[in-house]
Amino acid sequence: MSDLVIPAPPLPTVPTSTGGRFPVRRVFCVGRNYAAHAREMGHDPDREPPFFFTKPADAVVVDGADTPYPSITERLEHEVELVVAIGTGGADIAVEDALAHLWGYTVGIDLTRRDLQAEAKRLGRPWDTAKGFDASAPIGELVPAADVDPASGPIELRVNGALRQSGDLADQIWSVAETVAELSRFVALAPGDLLMTGTPEGVGALERGDTLEGTIAGVGSVRTRIT
Repeated sequence: MSDLVIPAPPLPTVPTSTGGRFPVRRVFCVGRNYAAHAREMGHDPDREPPFFFTKPADAVVVDGADTPYPSITERLEHEVELVVAIGTGGADIAVEDALAHLWGYTVGIDLTRRDLQAEAKRLGRPWDTAKGFDASAPIGELVPAADVDPASGPIELRVNGALRQSGDLADQIWSVAETVAELSRFVALAPGDLLMTGTPEGVGALERGDTLEGTIAGVGSVRTRIT
């Protein structure tokens, strides 16, 4: 007999190309990891140490499901990103060892309530309600790390078939290995953690009915419709 006083919440999972599903423990995100995106958001893209924010694990939207337009915002924006999945945990991971801790890679979309984020920045407040809301992280199918070179490759997002974002993984200010290693200085990473690694320039507003498709060469795609 369970000693839980309420039913346990379901475990969020992400599909994989191997046929199983990857359990999601936490979702971390790194900000301003592409110089051109940093500039379009009004920041100097010099190589400052990366900073991180989070989304709840159950923010993931998987299997091509629709994504509801969130409440309390008048400007929902898209940010296509390479997502890495931690397979082996650790703290204070060395850069040269970081990629060995990864189970795989996929494509994700960091949905953002941009108006709430702008207000939080103005007031010096946290970004939680701007970034960590329900269904704020559409995620594609994970592929094993051995099949991917995270150092380079075109990354794009199309909305209703029209190109919105276009860049290359080589444009990242901090490499995947460097970002994983830096994050592990702040928290002990664990199997099931996801890390969204930043977005190229071209972020923009979304409307109900929009269909989004993000792709990364050699990794895969993510697709969702805003309802």
